[in-house]
Amino acid sequence: MSLVSRPLARLSLILIALAVVVTPPGPAFAQGPPLPPFTMENGNSALVIIPTIIPVVYQSVSPTAGDATLVLRITTLVTNSWFDAIAPYHPTAVGVYSNLGRLDPGPDNYRKNVAMFHASYRVLNSLLPGHAATWRGMLASQGLDPDDDSVDPSTPVGVGNAAGMAIVAARERDGMNQLGDEGGCEFNCRPYADYLGYQPVNTAYELRDPSRWQPLITTTGTGLFRVQQFVTPQMRVTRPYSYEDPSVFEAPPPLKSRPTGPKGRDGYARQADEVLAASASLSDHQKMAAELFDNKLDSLGFSALFILLSRGLTLDEFVQYDFLTNMAAFDTAIAIWGQKTHWDAVRPFSAIRYLYGNRPVAAWGGPGRGTVANLPANQWSPYLDTADHPEYPSGSASFCAAHAQSSRLFLGSDAFGWTVVRPAGSSRIEPGVTPASEVQLHWPTWTAFEEECGQSRFWAGVHFQDSISAGANIGRPIGTLAWEFLQRHLSGNVD
Repeated sequence: MSLVSRPLARLSLILIALAVVVTPPGPAFAQGPPLPPFTMENGNSALVIIPTIIPVVYQSVSPTAGDATLVLRITTLVTNSWFDAIAPYHPTAVGVYSNLGRLDPGPDNYRKNVAMFHASYRVLNSLLPGHAATWRGMLASQGLDPDDDSVDPSTPVGVGNAAGMAIVAARERDGMNQLGDEGGCEFNCRPYADYLGYQPVNTAYELRDPSRWQPLITTTGTGLFRVQQFVTPQMRVTRPYSYEDPSVFEAPPPLKSRPTGPKGRDGYARQADEVLAASASLSDHQKMAAELFDNKLDSLGFSALFILLSRGLTLDEFVQYDFLTNMAAFDTAIAIWGQKTHWDAVRPFSAIRYLYGNRPVAAWGGPGRGTVANLPANQWSPYLDTADHPEYPSGSASFCAAHAQSSRLFLGSDAFGWTVVRPAGSSRIEPGVTPASEVQLHWPTWTAFEEECGQSRFWAGVHFQDSISAGANIGRPIGTLAWEFLQRHLSGNVD
């Protein structure tokens, strides 16, 4: 049944909650409007859990494209815990990692909320154990006992603990190296370290092969510099949810990234020139869209909360939808990381410097500088930070395509209708300068959202155009597979 026409439910309550959730971390986050009184009987525990997690994610990893695989792991396993925790209270659903029978849901949301809190607690302590006090406080604030280890499947506490523990058992060694001990490490192991032996062909100081990825030297502006490392290359062997073999998702060869022969060099130069032209013509709208889509919590995460608000989803529906969209992006990342490793393609910043050296080009000149005509190419920088992994295919374009496709299928329509307002001077890259006046980003459809997400990576100078279509063409079918996976578990039609 389509959810598009469902009447709004408790609109004012959810609106206040959403306003708090989407307020950026830091002082503004702390000073946002208070959450409405939450009750276990009538509330949605996701609206307590999400604001608790967001500040921790910002402290632990960055929600931007560079750390996308780590953010997706957190959001997917947490939403998986919600789905598995309430599956026993559904008429037919079976959890992904647990089958706890069929239980009476009761007259309200109480049992489901208790189960969700306890399942989240187990998964969060596995994913982010350094914040155990935060997770304890989350449960204690709702009158729950974090030390209650019961796995009695006849109680909500037991259901939540059992569901969460099953996810932890299944996912701590799923190929992602969460504990740092995959690949045979015994001592001084580092969580999420590469154990597959990826080595870049190029160094940060020498571009030996102009078709291959070059690590960038980055700095926070404090005098400390570091050389990029390919973030979680082992993502490519991590276990997916919705399919068996990620190698079936292949991107065509990035021919324009191979500067061999006259035709190859022409294509290589042409795509670099396209990036420079986009950089020189950056509008305030494009800058703000690029910043939004670079942050996976602000874009993918909060679009799901907008659906909760605008469609008035029930607790069950929101859990299903949030798990679906996160799973779709997570499974897409696995396939995309396989392709990124395989093609190991050059980023625009390396190609532009290789082609033009210190010759002047017209492009964005840096924060607050606008477009300049005499920028030495070896000083050119994209508008957004270049992520710590090879260029092809685009991860962000693929995640947005998977998110949009799974959303279309769940909601039964391409209609979206989300508007994000960015006040004058609110830019992260050019604070106080951009946008010159208020910008409204609006997506009437999921197709528009998906397309602008992909294009924003080109506008910002971190991807070539071919990378965007290649990523979207992998993300879209995986979005469909994720939807089919969810339907099987909702119907109980699983092995």
